[in-house]
Amino acid sequence: MSNVYQNLKAAAPELQDAALASIMIDPIVIESGAIRQVAPYLLDRGFRRVLIAADVNTHAAAGIQLWPRIADAGISVQTTLIKPDSQGDVIADEASLVQLMLDIRQTRAEAVIAVGSGTIHDIARYSAYTTGIPFISVPTAPSVDGFNSKGAPLIIRGEKRTFAAIAPEAIFADLDVLCAAPGAMVAAGFGDMLGKYTALFDWTYGAAAANEPYADAVAAITKQALHKCVEHAEAIGRRDQEGIRVLTEALIESGLAMLLFGQSHPASGAEHHLSHYWEMEYLRLGRRALLHGAKVGVACAIIADQYRRIAGEQAELLAADRNRLEQAIAEIPPAEELQRLLQTAGAPSTPEELGIDRGLLARSLREAHRVRANRHTLLRAFNEATASAG
Repeated sequence: MSNVYQNLKAAAPELQDAALASIMIDPIVIESGAIRQVAPYLLDRGFRRVLIAADVNTHAAAGIQLWPRIADAGISVQTTLIKPDSQGDVIADEASLVQLMLDIRQTRAEAVIAVGSGTIHDIARYSAYTTGIPFISVPTAPSVDGFNSKGAPLIIRGEKRTFAAIAPEAIFADLDVLCAAPGAMVAAGFGDMLGKYTALFDWTYGAAAANEPYADAVAAITKQALHKCVEHAEAIGRRDQEGIRVLTEALIESGLAMLLFGQSHPASGAEHHLSHYWEMEYLRLGRRALLHGAKVGVACAIIADQYRRIAGEQAELLAADRNRLEQAIAEIPPAEELQRLLQTAGAPSTPEELGIDRGLLARSLREAHRVRANRHTLLRAFNEATASAG
């Protein structure tokens, strides 16, 4: 059993083996030189034709060394370089999906290998799902917790929506590749993990106020992954191999927690809704995209500040289970501490650093809860109460 699954069991000893088996991805390799194990895995699985999905940067980071290893093993391999949009960003939109799906059909690929970070994985997982073949994950940066997700956040006609897809059948996270990733992408992964502070609160709030489903074991897994990242913030900021290993493990464990629960509640709350709102606004304006985790980290600090203020001024919004919710808010560090942690990891810590102006920030705080209208966050409750009072 991979160390990752042992960590899950340690965080939630009550988890049954059958539950772990239901989310088993085998193998999950997180070590130096992991990329060398891809070709033997493909041979063992009997794949004869595979397609690598990458962009120019991720191809240079790992695809260029992976391709000849697969070819030398006697497996037919081709590469699709996903094209950027007019702003120079590779995004998971209709054009990227069609590009990859057409190549899958043309090459008669039996599996897709996602070589990249979050966006490449989203394109690959949905394209593989739609064409009925598996995909394998080769992360090139520890930047998001969605490598092993079954959901694919896609931009369709300028709107971000999450669609059902598939999880990878194997993950090969090469620490040599990940340690060489741009510092901003490493910091984004830390920001994505830090966002679990407010996401976990919103999950608790949704369960108390709207009877949303909740699982103590899954929450415990997410909390353990979050806390070990915080404990290693300095090593992550230095991009030490141990720090990168811990961050990568935590991101994958967070993804497995979502797989176990079947929804994104453990890892995504109001901080993600702000991030998605900003993303859609930037697309509308034709501006360069911001890294997902960078937005989530900044948004987490903003939401932490908002929630402490709301709890102090409108305590009636916590009436569903006041003691539990007040305790859950107390577990969220103050905004200043969250910003300090972001700075330690080399991440932006304020909206100004991201280029989010005051107008957009104010609008997103009023409207971002509508991004996921089926989720009951404290931000949604506050905005709806304010609208009713007005």
